[in-house]
Amino acid sequence: MRLGKWLLGVLVLGLLVAAYFAIVVNWNYASGERAGWVQKLSNKGWLCKTWEGELALVSLPGSTPEKFQFTIHDDAVAAQVNAVMGQRVSLHYVQKVGLPTTCFGETRHYVTGVRVQDEIPLVPGVVVPKAPPAAASAP
Repeated sequence: MRLGKWLLGVLVLGLLVAAYFAIVVNWNYASGERAGWVQKLSNKGWLCKTWEGELALVSLPGSTPEKFQFTIHDDAVAAQVNAVMGQRVSLHYVQKVGLPTTCFGETRHYVTGVRVQDEIPLVPGVVVPKAPPAAASAP
């Protein structure tokens, strides 16, 4: 009889742990966008490989950039981000809290998409349009 209660307790504990992981992996605490320049992207980890990156956020020209650390799980999204390095981009991310290990990533901000920014906003209402590509001259 004691063994049955012990096994039932272990089973209930296992189900609670599984339910906790299901909730924190599928629930987003926050979501949003950050714009700036991707200055670092690397595939890191001993056992659990994730893409870890850094986005330089500049609020005003000449100011010190703030850094936004992020993680990417999807290799296709990592390839898209890698293809636009050096350009001003907007990263869509979700924030997850409660993940117990770094096996899910070094940060809690997970990038799910990237978009190249065509305009550079200086202050609200004032933007500097990106220069159009030079037209090819006819010979």
